[in-house]
Amino acid sequence: MYNEPQSQSRDHGSMDYKKVRLKGEPTRKSPRYKTSCITCIQVIILTTLISLVASNRPPRFAIDGQSEIVLRLKESPETKVGTLIYTLKGYDPDNDPLTFGKRNSHDSEIIRIENTGGNEAKVFLAKELDRELQDEYAIVLTLTDSHYSDHNYVTQSFLLLVEDINDNVPSFLPYQNAIEIPEGSAPSVVTTLEATDADEGAYGQVVYYLQELDGDNDVFSIATHQGKGILRLQKELDYEKKSLYQLRVLAIDRANQGPVNTGTAAILVKVRDLEDQPPEFVEVQAVARIAEDAPVGTKVLRVRAIDGDRGINNPIAYALEANDLFDINPHTGIVQTLTKLDREEQSDQVNGAHILRISATELSKSNTQMAPTTVRTEVTVIVSDVNDEIPTFGETVYRCEVNENAQTNTPLNFIDEEVQNVVFDHDEGNNGTFRLFLDPPNDLFEIVPELAVNEANFMLRVKNSKSLDFEQFTEVNFTIFAREVDEPSRWSSAHVQIFIRDQNDNFPEFTQTIYNASVLENSDQDTIITHVQAVDVDSGDFGTMGIRYTNLRGGIAHLLNLNPITGVITIKQAGGSAFDREIISRHYLTVEAIDSAGQGNRNTAQIIIDILDVNDNAPTFPQRQYETKLLENQPEFETPLQLEARDADLIGTENSQVTYEIVEGMYRSNFTIDPQSGLLRPVHSFDFEELVERSSRRGDSDPQAGGSPSIREIDLLVRARDSGIPMLSTVVPVLIYVQDVNDNAPIFQRSFYAKTVPEDLPGGSSVLQVTAIDGDGSTPNNAVVYRIQTGAGDKFIINSETGVISVAQGANLDPDLTDSKRSLYTLSVIALDGGLGNSQLMTTCTVNISIQDVNNKPPVLTEMPALKIVENTPVGTLVYRIQATDLDQKAILRYKLNPEHCEGRSEEGALVKSTEYDFLGAFEVDPIEGSLKVVKLLDRERVEHIKLAITVEDLAAFKGRQIAEGFLSIQVLDENDNNPKFRLPFYRQSITENSINGAMIVNVLASDVDRNRTITYALEGNPTYRSLMHLDSQTGEIVVASKIDHEQYQWLNFSVRATDSGLPARSSLVDVYVTVLDENDNNPYFVGGSKNYTISENAAPGTRVATLQAGDADSGDFGKITFLMDRISSQGKFTIDADTGVLTVADRLDRESKDSYNLVIEAWDNYQFGFLAGESRNAFKQVFISILDENDNPPEVSLPNSCVLITEYHELHERVANIVGKDADDPTTPNGRLDFAITQGNKDGMFELRQLDAWNAQIFASKSLRNRFGNYSLTITTQDMGLPANIVHSTLDICVSDFNDHAPVFVRPLHNTTVRIPENATVGTLILQAYASDADMGQNALVRYRLKPDSFGSYKMFEVNPNTGELFLREPLNREKQKIHEIRIEAYDQGLPTSLSSDLDLTIYVRNVNDYEPQFIVNEISVTFTEHSDPGAERIKLPDTIDKDQLELDDPNETPSQVCYFIVNGNEAGYFRLDPETHILTVDRELDREVVANFTLYVRATENCGNDSLSGGEKRRRLGIEINNRVGGFLHNQQTGYDRFKHSRQLRSAESNEYEPEDGEMVSYETYDSSQENHSGGSAPSKPELDSTVVKVKVRVLDINDNPPRFRSKIFTGGITTNADFGLKFMRVEATDADEGANGKIGYFQMGEIRQTLSEGLENVRKAPFLIDQETGDVQLNFDPQKGMKGYFDFVVLANDTSGMRDVAHVFIYLLREDQKVRIVFRLQPDELRSRVDSFRDTLGNITESIVNIDEIKVHENQDGSVDKTKTDLYMHLVEREDNSIYEVSEVLKLIDSHIESLDGLFKELNVLDTQAAEAQLLTAGPTRGPLFVWLVFTNLFLATLLVVTIALCASQRNGYRRQLRAAKVNIFRGNSSMSLQHAQEPATRVPNTNKHSVQGSNPIWLKGYDNEWFKSEETGSIGGHDSLDDNFLAVATQDMHETLKGTAKLFNNSNDLNRHFNLYNQIDKLTNNAQILARKLETTEL
Repeated sequence: MYNEPQSQSRDHGSMDYKKVRLKGEPTRKSPRYKTSCITCIQVIILTTLISLVASNRPPRFAIDGQSEIVLRLKESPETKVGTLIYTLKGYDPDNDPLTFGKRNSHDSEIIRIENTGGNEAKVFLAKELDRELQDEYAIVLTLTDSHYSDHNYVTQSFLLLVEDINDNVPSFLPYQNAIEIPEGSAPSVVTTLEATDADEGAYGQVVYYLQELDGDNDVFSIATHQGKGILRLQKELDYEKKSLYQLRVLAIDRANQGPVNTGTAAILVKVRDLEDQPPEFVEVQAVARIAEDAPVGTKVLRVRAIDGDRGINNPIAYALEANDLFDINPHTGIVQTLTKLDREEQSDQVNGAHILRISATELSKSNTQMAPTTVRTEVTVIVSDVNDEIPTFGETVYRCEVNENAQTNTPLNFIDEEVQNVVFDHDEGNNGTFRLFLDPPNDLFEIVPELAVNEANFMLRVKNSKSLDFEQFTEVNFTIFAREVDEPSRWSSAHVQIFIRDQNDNFPEFTQTIYNASVLENSDQDTIITHVQAVDVDSGDFGTMGIRYTNLRGGIAHLLNLNPITGVITIKQAGGSAFDREIISRHYLTVEAIDSAGQGNRNTAQIIIDILDVNDNAPTFPQRQYETKLLENQPEFETPLQLEARDADLIGTENSQVTYEIVEGMYRSNFTIDPQSGLLRPVHSFDFEELVERSSRRGDSDPQAGGSPSIREIDLLVRARDSGIPMLSTVVPVLIYVQDVNDNAPIFQRSFYAKTVPEDLPGGSSVLQVTAIDGDGSTPNNAVVYRIQTGAGDKFIINSETGVISVAQGANLDPDLTDSKRSLYTLSVIALDGGLGNSQLMTTCTVNISIQDVNNKPPVLTEMPALKIVENTPVGTLVYRIQATDLDQKAILRYKLNPEHCEGRSEEGALVKSTEYDFLGAFEVDPIEGSLKVVKLLDRERVEHIKLAITVEDLAAFKGRQIAEGFLSIQVLDENDNNPKFRLPFYRQSITENSINGAMIVNVLASDVDRNRTITYALEGNPTYRSLMHLDSQTGEIVVASKIDHEQYQWLNFSVRATDSGLPARSSLVDVYVTVLDENDNNPYFVGGSKNYTISENAAPGTRVATLQAGDADSGDFGKITFLMDRISSQGKFTIDADTGVLTVADRLDRESKDSYNLVIEAWDNYQFGFLAGESRNAFKQVFISILDENDNPPEVSLPNSCVLITEYHELHERVANIVGKDADDPTTPNGRLDFAITQGNKDGMFELRQLDAWNAQIFASKSLRNRFGNYSLTITTQDMGLPANIVHSTLDICVSDFNDHAPVFVRPLHNTTVRIPENATVGTLILQAYASDADMGQNALVRYRLKPDSFGSYKMFEVNPNTGELFLREPLNREKQKIHEIRIEAYDQGLPTSLSSDLDLTIYVRNVNDYEPQFIVNEISVTFTEHSDPGAERIKLPDTIDKDQLELDDPNETPSQVCYFIVNGNEAGYFRLDPETHILTVDRELDREVVANFTLYVRATENCGNDSLSGGEKRRRLGIEINNRVGGFLHNQQTGYDRFKHSRQLRSAESNEYEPEDGEMVSYETYDSSQENHSGGSAPSKPELDSTVVKVKVRVLDINDNPPRFRSKIFTGGITTNADFGLKFMRVEATDADEGANGKIGYFQMGEIRQTLSEGLENVRKAPFLIDQETGDVQLNFDPQKGMKGYFDFVVLANDTSGMRDVAHVFIYLLREDQKVRIVFRLQPDELRSRVDSFRDTLGNITESIVNIDEIKVHENQDGSVDKTKTDLYMHLVEREDNSIYEVSEVLKLIDSHIESLDGLFKELNVLDTQAAEAQLLTAGPTRGPLFVWLVFTNLFLATLLVVTIALCASQRNGYRRQLRAAKVNIFRGNSSMSLQHAQEPATRVPNTNKHSVQGSNPIWLKGYDNEWFKSEETGSIGGHDSLDDNFLAVATQDMHETLKGTAKLFNNSNDLNRHFNLYNQIDKLTNNAQILARKLETTEL
């Protein structure tokens, strides 16, 4: 369609155009349409006929050939009345004025036509449109000009279609608004509703929804079916819950755009009640009170009930269950008394409370009752008390007895049987409260309790035990009273008679508490030591006459004799270490005195015996020799040397007073020793050089120094003697090493040296030599080394040995090549001697070296640039100055041009010959200064490019000519003198508006005849016009640069300037005229700039985001905006309203999937009518929506997958690993920021985490990793910063690898070792094995060996295995040719990046064949080591041997052969280390006496020092190879006559008797057996054959206190009954200590207070209720339990040893009655049950979830009193874990019965026969003796029957069990290692499948408790393995006590792990000494 722009602008804002679509063919086949078509045809024919007649031509509608005008409008109110809906247009061929009209009809009233003049008319809406009334209007339009009559006009069909809008609300058809439904109805259809909507399409479709006003939306539902709403019942209705439902049904149309209309219907659903509920009590008085003296008929209370069905409400009838005291009214529910009340009456009441059961019955009026008609309730009626009773005693007379001196609170025992010690008054409260007291009062006894209520069991007990003495009185009588508190007149009494029993209550008393005695250490037998005596004030045997002296205890008690009658103590056995004062000087003994002929009370006294000293010990030095070092020129030793000799005699006497003196030595006059302190000091200092000279004159040799020239030895002999009679003394050698000191510095022959050399002196040439000497007397102190300290400048070097200074290789002395042209070098040369560290001395001298110059370098032209010269440059102008350089000092340079090499070229590049144009004549060069000038004018047209060749020459050259040549390029430049010229005088062009950028407007061109032909173009004129266009400055093309709007600019007039590239530039102008053509160019636009919106990612669909606004400069339909959104950009998450522009959320958002949306919003104009025709214009806008984050994603951490490898030298500033984290949440918020931390695995803080930013962190080492190589696993915890935070844990593995920083160190042999090998050794003989260790790890610690070449070629005689270090003989030896070979073995590792190495120097001495082996002179040696001492801390030197070969040395200078010791047996576990050369025995592994106490080592002495094993050692011994270290050993002095043989005997004699255990002393619990360490499965090494080369070394491990006491359990529980006696020891808390002797002595103490919990009747217990025996741990009862006492005690017990090491445990003790014990009968022997009672207790406690306390275990007693040894009774009680209350027997039995399935396996395993009460339960009404006797007889008959059946079953299974037991004893897999107790050398290993169930239901081990009786009688002794406990017990029983203890310990050391798995509490308490458990009875009160 076409609309004029002027019309749009004129009508804009006042009326709204509607888009009209003209159709070429009809869209409707209606009659009106056909009529319109016929009418149109008629009009056309008529018009044609008229046009043929008249000359006036008819007008026409401008409808572009369409047959009908069709217009679509939305119904009102969207299309308002008066709206311009269309513009009619027409034309007339005669240009007559036109008039538009309409043919009157019903439809034509809908529009109004307004002629505007000219050829147009406007059509307006005249009435409201309502589609529901009429949806289309057919109108005939008319058109006429002034020449036609009123009835002749042109017509046009006009069809107006009305479009629907949602303007009608759904309305419901009539429906039932009240419905009644019976309760309990099944789900079904309730009713059907229907609503209609007059709209069409989706606007008229209805959907039904349901609302319940109270929120019960799940009871009813509605569904839409065929336009109707089906209301359904979903759940059963309950009238009692809800009787009325208010429903609201919503009918909603399905409008997809715009508002949604809703219709509402209200329905009331009533629920009809049914009789389905029982009656309900609504008024019940739970408790009522009434006095016991209330009259009959008194109202007590009232109850009221109603019908449970509220809608029916039937009457209720009340009734009271059978009751003799109360009655109820059946109609009113009132309860009243029926008879007289008595509160003390016990029938049907408790403490006056009566429980009444009242029923309420519904009296139904119909037969449809569906629920019970009767309900019941209970009320309590309490009868208030009236004081009508008096306190009454159970007996009138009570007779008691008590022991004299009975302790306070001791209860008195009643003598008569079945005494009722009870008093009662059953009145309530104060009426029944009474006080008990004695009359007359006395301080001997008291009655408890003093105050009681209703009923109490009273007890008479001792009040003052001091006055209770049988010697003062024997009988006491008094009366006890019970009197009411409120009414003292109401009382009763009873008589009490008490008899006193005599007791032995006096103890023997010694005349002295401590007896001091003394005896000489050499006393004889029967010597009287002392006399003890005691007295007792008791009479008869209770007194002094019955005292017996016994139990003499102490360290030497077995060596003494005690007379039991007289108390005289004498020596029984003299001698031995017990009476040696040096071993022990004092003995402590205890003696005991017991009265009653040794059966009564006892007392002890202490005896202290002092051993007097005798001088029988000589002073001894702790060292065999003393060594020290004395530095030259020093007045004192390097470390003070103080000799110390000890005398074992008594300190402070002359026997132990030691004096010192020097007795022998060449230089003894130069030393002095303090006779008292033994401090040895030199008299003056020594000069080593003088000492060397004297030694050289004397010609002495010093083989012990190992040939070291810097050390000189001085030998002294010092003697120590005591002052006793006779005097005893000992001598010791002292060896003093005088060491040379570097005290002489080197001295140069001259202090200054000078020399001149030419600069071209080649490298390696000698310049001069310096010389220095050193005056020290030994190497390396006198060795001189030369160094250049400063001044060499890398040009000179010096030979460190000769001092020759020479030019360095590759060095150039040319001064010109140095920065400062250095020609003089001043060298500072130093001479250093061989001193070490700070002792090194040096001297300095100066050397001057001058460098002489030589002219040998050519000149060099400096780089010349390319020059440009403008043509016509004036003559004389300086063009360039040529420069050249020469490094020589006296160079003469000259410059000139070389014509042969010069050339010139024209503009075209053609070569210009000099004959054509002399361009060289234009230039001139000054020969001395080198200046280049112009001498004539240049013409660019002749020559444009010139290249000049310039030469320079050095006239002072030393050899030949020195010439250099260069080229200078010159370009001749042009001059500019012509302007550019355009091709046209002006340019004219036209262009449409809105042309695209780059569209060509016009192209202007210009040209220039100069060389500067490059033209540039520029725009000139109005700046606004210039901004709209773009001119290409090179081509002259003018194109569109910006939008050109015709409405703003119709013409664009400007100028173009063309400029050439000359200097100065020349230019010209041209005018350009551009016409702008108009077009439709107005688009919609958005109001407001870009804006970013945010919304949370959890926003619900439908949430409003923003409202967008847009406008359009157009009007009408072209200005109406329709909003659309790109579906791709929104991804279905957002939607926009097409009309309002409201942007809302359409779907759930997820920021992690997409955090922002760039929505493309389109604003279209004329979208409804012009979009499909392509006539709509649009605008786009991007809307940025950011999704706000919610913390809903955990962090993700990226760590290295494998272990991060770093070295132990990792730098602290270098990172170890990177931690990269990410979080899908927003990183700009705390939700996406991460925090890292190391939470686990960072032991000692070795690593630290440094966080770089919110997502990256790095791990660094926080401290040095040196020697911390290994693998580390760090737990990295990462959490985001959101709320709540998300946390993840990751693991980072870091591997710290070893760095090769340790060189191998030779372990054996030592440095400077001499190996002696016989000359007849064969090739391939193994000489020794060198071993070097490396402290590194892995490949860095892999050591290889090789021989280093020596100058004499000795290394060729031998070869070394590179892997093992074994040194072999490679070539035959020839002693006459070479006796000594000095070789060097190098040990090098395989480390990276650098291999490290160390050397071992060996001296191999070739000797004759050895004939004799070294021999020991003793067979056995005893030594001691302390357990847990550091390896190497204790050193014991084994005695020397003798060797006859030393007397037959063939060379006087040959040193004796080295004797090496090797442990050949007994050290398989590697506990000890014996140095082969020094013979020092040390500990190599930490010893533990509690593991192994004794060791037996076999040591072999051999001259074959390469001995590593027995076999290899034997081979080398036969070959005669010896290894001797030059370090250590004794001082050999020819002049002193040192006797090595004698010295060896003396040393060995002292050491062989180092330890001798006393007779009868138990040395240890266990002896080390080397066969136990043989884990390889092979046979244990056999003991070597004892000969003179082998000695037995017995090692005893000394104990230290290193084990704290350990309680066998952390919790001990026990129980005491209320009838237990005072002083009873009822349980034991026991701890064990693995140490021995005094270290293992344990003391027990109670810590803190003893707490009482839930206690009753314990108010008078003032002191500690329990006492702990400090020695045994027995818990003793310290108060008198009484009936009625309740509660439990708990306290902490402490066990400590003599060093204060401790352990604590908790003790719980429960008070219980005797009838609360349970007895369980087992078919086991008591010992076997005790060994398994822990498992039974633990299992029973875990299953029943209670605390199980074992009270007693004893042999079963039958009813007739006989003992059945095959059965055992176990008494126990159970405690509730929650409230610590004691279970009653019935509860225990019920508890066991409820868990019988879980306990079935345990009871079968332990053969449980019966579970019953420990004693008969007391019945409330005492039974007669007749029924009790019958019940006992029946029980016995039942037990007898059960026993017969059991015996029959056992007999039937006997063969099966015997087969199983035989299998358990079979020992077919017997090896060489034994665990058996009977056969120490015979093994008894486990037999496969022995102790498993071979048949179902059988287990011989299970039944061994009672099978042992017949098993032992019929089978021989068991030889079973350690799995059979019975066999082990039999084995123990056959040995003596000492062997039993050792065997038991060994048994449980091997079976301890097995026992641990089956004993939970042993595992928890870490009980390891099971032998002690078997050695004593098991405590029955442990938990």
